Amino acid sequence: MALAFACLVVMPAWLALHAWPPAYLLADIRTVSGEWETRTLIDGSRITLRGGSAVNLRYDAARRVVELVQGEILVDVAKDAARPFVVETGDGSMRALGTRFVVDREAHATVLDVIESRVLAQTPRQRQTGEREGTVVQAGERVRITPDGIGPVEPIDARSLDDAWRFHQLVVNDRPLADVLDELARNRRGALYFDRDALAGIRVNAVLPLDDTDRALQLLAINYPALRIRTLTPYLIYVDMASASTR
Repeated sequence: MALAFACLVVMPAWLALHAWPPAYLLADIRTVSGEWETRTLIDGSRITLRGGSAVNLRYDAARRVVELVQGEILVDVAKDAARPFVVETGDGSMRALGTRFVVDREAHATVLDVIESRVLAQTPRQRQTGEREGTVVQAGERVRITPDGIGPVEPIDARSLDDAWRFHQLVVNDRPLADVLDELARNRRGALYFDRDALAGIRVNAVLPLDDTDRALQLLAINYPALRIRTLTPYLIYVDMASASTR
């Protein structure tokens, strides 16, 4: 009876809390897994939220602040010389010096990709010590931000990133399979489980649909025959490597 209670009550509750933490549920704007939403803000700026994302808005006479609670957003900033536009996370802040950029809040860092113009990236300490201190990230560049510092500037293909957002795609260039599955898990309704260690060493080059993660998993299975995808229920999928005897 205890096992049945755990299966029927405790496990669904744990999964719900994991998928929808209180900060997400209380956010001003949020999307569920697999949902994309574009919202025009009161100043004319636009933000697009990927699945499972959430933001809070804090606008006043001095600043326009978007707090990224979780997930990933594309920002198109409307010009307002009197009020800076800033995206904040627990890792730092990104002040727009132009128009279009992407902010992704990962588990242990925030990733900033600049598509157009420039963005000033700052850690919490840099933000407190002065507005000019930080790293200016140009169009076609990426940085990873943590409370301890800002990583090196890396090049990106800004046009491909822009197209990926327009067509709801995940463009993968030599990334670990586990990272790709993390991205798909964030964009599907239900749970996607896998053994990260068992999949280590597999790297992926692909263009995958983020608004149809079942199709994305099928494409991975076609291109990587050793990959086994088991659908336990429509909302629970387990990915691992097939043994040699079952291939």
